[in-house]
Amino acid sequence: MTSPTPHLAVVLRPTELKSYDRGGGARTTALVSPSIGATGFINGITEFGPGVAIPFHSHNCEESVMLLEGHAMLDMEGQETTALNPQDTTWIPANLSHRFRNLSDTQPMKIFWTYASLQATRTLTETGETRAVSSEHKR
Repeated sequence: MTSPTPHLAVVLRPTELKSYDRGGGARTTALVSPSIGATGFINGITEFGPGVAIPFHSHNCEESVMLLEGHAMLDMEGQETTALNPQDTTWIPANLSHRFRNLSDTQPMKIFWTYASLQATRTLTETGETRAVSSEHKR
């Protein structure tokens, strides 16, 4: 990928981009970000290994997640647990504690996520630790 030129579209090819180990069996590939000229949102793909569940957390902005591959469970504070199939898409309001779990013990699961802010943060529910989502996938 070449450096972005202001006001020109960019095509991103996930198979050609670096992915980042987030720990706990999850890997993230950042897609749209300020590094290519984005000014209103960020997005990317996260792959969960077999049986992986990320910890409960919340964000300082809205989030949308589409399940690309596999079978997942979405757990949300104060709401019923929801099974997800490929192409099921979620909208999660800011500050709602939630997590995704890979239901398969043998196959990976992939999600496509979008945050409605360049300054999106992730706050772990258990510890209160907060960090920028972008810190999980530096280019």
